[in-house]
Amino acid sequence: MEQRVCYVVGAGDFHPRGLTPGPGDLVIAADGGFAALKGLGLAPDLVVGDFDSLGHVPDHPHVVTLPVEKDDTDMQSALALGWERGYRTFRLYGGAGGRIDHTLANFQSLAWLARQGGRGDLIGADWTATVLDGGALTLEAGRRGTVSVFCLGDRAEGVDIQGLQYTLTGGVLTCDYPLGVSNAFLGVESRISVRRGRLLVLWYEG
Repeated sequence: MEQRVCYVVGAGDFHPRGLTPGPGDLVIAADGGFAALKGLGLAPDLVVGDFDSLGHVPDHPHVVTLPVEKDDTDMQSALALGWERGYRTFRLYGGAGGRIDHTLANFQSLAWLARQGGRGDLIGADWTATVLDGGALTLEAGRRGTVSVFCLGDRAEGVDIQGLQYTLTGGVLTCDYPLGVSNAFLGVESRISVRRGRLLVLWYEG
């Protein structure tokens, strides 16, 4: 059975690769993401934010208005609402570009999803990022381009990287040395796994 997908669109650089909601999916606009969706002619199911980016509270039947002074980002709040509604697979758009701190915050939001057993993909112009918290990621054959694997935390142990140009078996990655940067797809199925700890995996579309 196919997983229902929660699409969350923020106010950053917007590249709608794979933004194809179907029946049962949920589309959430996080603040300025409302304008990005409107530009595509897509209506979100829910709009969330403090609306400092958009500049006004949109005319929409389902709006969650957040205070400007808060702990969670608009994107994180949108993810939490999607999680509360039972979604476990997320695709994040408009979550990179512009302010680097917002991009880093969204990497941490991917980790938040992974820690709870969910899966989030952050979509950039020509790249995709996800986080593993234990477990594995399989990328299908036919991919070209580069892929990098970073420790997202102090240590990641039992790291296996197979089907890429540079392989690793039972390795250890740490947060202070970029051993996993700039690997390459070989056109075959590849698999990245970690026994303990978190990995940020980022691949470019060749």
